[in-house]
This record gives sequence, structure tokens and C-alpha cells, in this order.
Amino acid sequence: MGAQVNDTTTGQRRNAARPIEIALTPLDNAQLANLCGPLDENIRQIETGLDVSIRRRNERFAINGGNAQLTADALRHFYALARQPLSVDEIQLGLIELTNAPIRRLSRAAESPVDGPQLITRKNELHGRTPRQVEYLKHIQAHDITFGIGPAGTGKTYLAVASAVDAFERDLVERIILTRPAVEAGERLGFLPGDLTQKIDPYLRPLYDALYDLMGAERVAKLYEKRAIEIAPLAFMRGRTLNHAFVILDEAQNTTPEQMKMFLTRIGIGARAVVTGDITQIDLPKGQKSGLKEALDILHDVRGIAFTHFRKEDVVRHPLVARIVEAYENHQHTS
Repeated sequence: MGAQVNDTTTGQRRNAARPIEIALTPLDNAQLANLCGPLDENIRQIETGLDVSIRRRNERFAINGGNAQLTADALRHFYALARQPLSVDEIQLGLIELTNAPIRRLSRAAESPVDGPQLITRKNELHGRTPRQVEYLKHIQAHDITFGIGPAGTGKTYLAVASAVDAFERDLVERIILTRPAVEAGERLGFLPGDLTQKIDPYLRPLYDALYDLMGAERVAKLYEKRAIEIAPLAFMRGRTLNHAFVILDEAQNTTPEQMKMFLTRIGIGARAVVTGDITQIDLPKGQKSGLKEALDILHDVRGIAFTHFRKEDVVRHPLVARIVEAYENHQHTS
């Protein structure tokens, strides 16, 4: 029997200053404990994620805030899933899905609120968690070149790498090639210790991390030795033709127009490319035009190229990240 939420607020219209009061029934103390988490940590995550305050007495909850009704729906959703302990990750990712999903779908707790392509990676549950993430994955599968543009934490790079792993596992491509420009963000490459490889490695580390997460470090190392996986700075792409490869250009906002054109013209037979970047985080020298921004102007009508523009609502990190992005956007608009 599924969980029910009993709304005890009376009257046709609620006073905005009064909390919404709900009760989770039928009461199961173990299930309720799994919902709340150790020391009510899961409840605090829901408060942070939905910007509300929650007071609880046993199975009864009083919710204050603009998202009070959504919070009530979320509590019902997580209560139905809480036959096993819920991790913080499950709470945070679930909040992202529920925030982006129509309310009518919340009752189907056993299903993912967002449909879309299912990818073959080491993480079986991997899928798009917001409508734009689902659109992005569909674009990657249907187009030879896809651009993913938006703020940090929206899954641009991670989903692109996951799509590359999926294509490799399905034998749709023979190689995975990941690249990004080695541009400093406030620090100088020359001051880093080590030889050239050691100096460049920090710039490529996020790509390694994504591959390790999706394929496992041991398998990545073996494929790297066989040159089935290549991770290199953008400068190393010049003069090459990349056939039957899945190629990802990350941090593309830090390319020059010449570098962007060079990269896009490397694409060979049977290849697929994804370009990711955030045009609000350009680290190029002052006065230098971004190759990503120019490409958006030049290529927006080219058939066979798809564009996904992510927003703060698509952030799949700690719930505070979306509000940090929003605060910076508001500051830029008012300054």
C-alpha cells in the first residue's frame, strides 16, 4: 500500500504565512527512520534543496516556504522509496528529478521521473535527470556534432563522456578521444612543478575522473595502453583526422576561433563529436574572442549540428550550486 499525504490545512485558500501540515500514512517507523536519515540529515537535505523549513513530530510534518506543496509531494515520494535506507546522494538526485518533473508523475515512485536514453556504462542507473539533460543525450545520439552550453554542474561533460563510453561499448566507435585547451584560470602553467606531461595533467584530470567513474580505473588504463582511449590537450589535435572516434572538446569557451575551427574540421568518417563549455566562465586573455561564442553564431543553422543550452535548473550537484549560479546571474544583471 502506497504512502498517502493527508493535508490538514483547512479553508479554501491557505494563508501563505501558515505552514502546510501533512501526515505520512500508513505509519511504518522503520520506513520513517529511513526517510529522515541519521540525525534527520535527509530532512535537512530536502530543506536545503527546496528552500523550505520542515518541523517534524513523529509522522507529522509542518512545512514553511514557497515550495511547501512540492516538499509535501517530495516527502511522499521518498517515504514510498524508504523501505531501504536512503543515501544523501539519492535524496539530492531525487530532488533534482522531482523539481523538473510534472507533479502528476510523482505518484509513480518506482519509476524515474525523467525518461530518456539508457546508457551502457558501469553505472547502470545513469540517465538524464532533467528534460534538458534528456534532450542533450538524444541530440548526441542523433547528430554527428552536438554542443552543450551552460553553467557548471549541469552534466555537460559527464553525460558526454557517458555517451562516448556507451558508443564504445556498443561498437559504434573504435576510439574515445577527450581534449580540452590548457588555459590558466588565475594561475600560470609555468609555475606548476614537473615536466610538460605533469604540467598538463591537472587540466585533463576532470576527464580522467569521469572515465574512471564510468569504466573503472583498471579498464581505462588497459584501453589507454591500447590507444583506444586518448586524453590530450587541444593543441595535440592539429593536423589529425579522427575517423571512427567519439571526440569530446571540453571547456570550449577557452578556445580561440582558430582552435575551434581546427577542432571541428578534424572530424572524420564515422566520428561523432561533442563540444561543451560555459560562456560565462571564459579564461582567455582580455580582448581575445572565444571560439565557442563565435561557433554559436556561425553554426546555429548548420544541418547535422545540435545545440543544448543548459540553465541553472539543470544543475546536478549539491542543491546550493543552483542557487549560487542564480545569485551570480542576478548580480551580473544588476551590476
